[in-house]
Amino acid sequence: MASTASPYGFKPVNLIGGQSYAGSTRLIKIASGYASNIFNGSIVSIVAGGTVEMVTTNGDDSTGFPAGTIGVFVGCSYTDPNTKQKLFSQYWPTGTVASDAVAYVVDDPDCLFQVQADGAVTQEDLGQNTHLAAVQSTSTGSTTTGNSNTAVTATTNTTSGWAFRIVDFVDGPDSSVGDAYTDLIVKFNPDSHSYTNKAGI
Repeated sequence: MASTASPYGFKPVNLIGGQSYAGSTRLIKIASGYASNIFNGSIVSIVAGGTVEMVTTNGDDSTGFPAGTIGVFVGCSYTDPNTKQKLFSQYWPTGTVASDAVAYVVDDPDCLFQVQADGAVTQEDLGQNTHLAAVQSTSTGSTTTGNSNTAVTATTNTTSGWAFRIVDFVDGPDSSVGDAYTDLIVKFNPDSHSYTNKAGI
């Protein structure tokens, strides 16, 4: 059972309608020297310069997500400035100087993601909306594992401005509906994803 708070960010699981997730990602540049860690499982956005950065709003109706929010970061590659060797990394280390840095982003707006809530979510919450439990930052993850520790709020609502829709629960040996820290399956709401909102970057 998910009785311990152990958030792991957003993990792609499949697509709406039961289609399998084939591991497809889009490569988007990271600006050399970008001064924030980006962890595997973090929500990211394309910014005005055409590069990807971590989203630093929580996706509720007061702040929303940036218009360029493109999906979930699952790793990156760049030439190490010290060894001059090409690296494939679970996370982007803050301040890395590399002109060839690219992020691997799950950008399909129909993708479903597994994520942990910061409290109990019950069957009655199915179909409700949620948002990030806390704003992402350079410290919302582990530089040892490279993984995000972002969660979503267990306080669900019908509020249309919230970033994610709860479409299912993880029901297995280690997780079930109503656990103290419920594992959910969510999707981006249309206004929260760059491919389904109408605003340019």
